[in-house]
Amino acid sequence: MTGQRSPGTTGQPSYDSRRQVMYWRLLARLFDHEEQAALESASLAVVEDIGLPPTLLDPQASVDSVVQRHPELAAEFDGLMVPEEDADAGVTAEDADGAGTADDARDRAAEVRRAALVSKVLLNVFHSPPGTVTAGQLSRWQSDAGWLERALGCGPGELRGGRAGGPGASPTGTGGGGRMPDLGRLIPEIGPELGSIEAGLVKRMRLREVLADPQLAGQLTPSMSLIEQLLRDKDNLSGAALANAKALIRRFVDEVAEVLRTQVEKSTVGALDRSVPPKRVFRNLDLDRTIWKNLTNWDPEEERLYVDRLFYRHTARKTTPQRLIVVVDQSGSMVDSMVNCTILASIFAGLPKVDVHLIAYDTQALDLTPWVHDPFETLLRTNLGGGTDGTVAMALAQPKIAEPRNTVVVWISDFYEWQTEPLFESMAAIHRSGAKFIPVGSVTSAGRASVNPWFRERFKDQGTPVLSGHIRKLVHELKTFLT
Repeated sequence: MTGQRSPGTTGQPSYDSRRQVMYWRLLARLFDHEEQAALESASLAVVEDIGLPPTLLDPQASVDSVVQRHPELAAEFDGLMVPEEDADAGVTAEDADGAGTADDARDRAAEVRRAALVSKVLLNVFHSPPGTVTAGQLSRWQSDAGWLERALGCGPGELRGGRAGGPGASPTGTGGGGRMPDLGRLIPEIGPELGSIEAGLVKRMRLREVLADPQLAGQLTPSMSLIEQLLRDKDNLSGAALANAKALIRRFVDEVAEVLRTQVEKSTVGALDRSVPPKRVFRNLDLDRTIWKNLTNWDPEEERLYVDRLFYRHTARKTTPQRLIVVVDQSGSMVDSMVNCTILASIFAGLPKVDVHLIAYDTQALDLTPWVHDPFETLLRTNLGGGTDGTVAMALAQPKIAEPRNTVVVWISDFYEWQTEPLFESMAAIHRSGAKFIPVGSVTSAGRASVNPWFRERFKDQGTPVLSGHIRKLVHELKTFLT
């Protein structure tokens, strides 16, 4: 390798050249194998020179295995691809011209190390194994994808539309250090790509054979792509395969529900009802207000405050029963929304004074309200795929609106309907009646939302714009109305 030399070194490639070697190796492995040997040799020299383990270059080694052997690298992978704030601050013109200081040299050395780690994560995720995929290969890919999500500052599973934030994700939505990643353009694009790769791996598995073997089935990690395939194929499974499929679905449902339940329960209490007198008990005593209101009774000679009236806090909450009607398009393009909303409906159904109804539809509508408390049983009764006819769902939803002012209707669909005018008119009628109508294009963790432009414009004109994006948006909207 030739090029500019690093400051203070002789006969060694510059930091920029070393970094380029790592990225050229990444591109070669992904797109071109002709220069593989030369780049592998050069990359090995770079990795050893910067003190990283050679296993980092082994395409068969998962990030998990690298971290297990070298635990100190775990912290480096977390938030690895999150831009540092003011990363370029303090770089002078002299540094840019190649006369860098010792601090600049250290920064460049760190960039080479970062390039090697980034290359490992990207290569493991985007260079998927060819041919038939085993349960072990899928599990390894899912683990590596989780490390990529952590490197981007997200929780494991968050970008792939799985766990709605992922267990362990920080409150800011970053998994690697509490910083909100400045990746607004990249993350919405990379999420669906990860989901697409994972779905492709699942399709190339002999899933029925894997499910029939308890040992192989135990290697599977539930994800949205896997759950979608299981739900589509559930009617063709039996015996041990069906039991293992149900166990995976149940596990996924429980994981997502745990995360969503935390988001819902943060503030799902009604507003204070000041028409109800506070209970005159010690735990409700408002000490600050009591002192303030009795300051006129202060005796400066005795330096004593005489209290002639006590004040208590209001604790009663408004408990007006609210009805939540969730209508979900269960056609093929809305699978993850169906899964997420089924789980979300069950959580709201567990709250006091919230009456939840759930309707799923394609060309036929199914009232799933009797099973709304159990999302697992609800999902087993769905029939994913097919066409879309929202009018059949509307026929079930409208009679459920008894008190419009206390009713919210959430309609989740891409709104590619064949009876557009009649369906929109009935939706507009719900809005005019005083009920809260929330059209939702998607409630995934990071999926693309393709909403019929005709409906989008009319919902906007009506004052009920289509809500799309992270499921947390829908949680916020519902809590605002129901609390």
